[in-house]
Amino acid sequence: VGSVNGVELTGEQRRNAATIVSVGRTLGVPDRGIVIALAAALQESSLRNLSHGDRDSVGLFQQRPSQGWGTKAALQDPATAAELFYVGNPGKTRGLLGVRGWSSMALTDAAQAVQVSAYPNEYAKWEQTARALLASL
Repeated sequence: VGSVNGVELTGEQRRNAATIVSVGRTLGVPDRGIVIALAAALQESSLRNLSHGDRDSVGLFQQRPSQGWGTKAALQDPATAAELFYVGNPGKTRGLLGVRGWSSMALTDAAQAVQVSAYPNEYAKWEQTARALLASL
């Protein structure tokens, strides 16, 4: 379907990115937050809606049902997964908007505050691609 910042994207990947953007817009998330979400999904799943992953991780953000993110079915719905990334699952997980000072953090730190990844610095490499992707949608 085309390249964004040198990264080839399929139709599925573009649709998933558009869903992340649309959900962010509906929730009133500023562009910076949407870029963080896109970078997280690029790192976690390459914007693919995965039915598997490390341990019980699934979906665009590789969220884990066992860690309170929601059911496997819910996490495999791109819109639900995006909403959970932004707002979390109240009382169980923290979304981006619940991270104090997220808008002034480095992208990788903000994404890590939500994702709690074993590889916290990997989000940074996707920042420019995420910005270009947002601009293209």
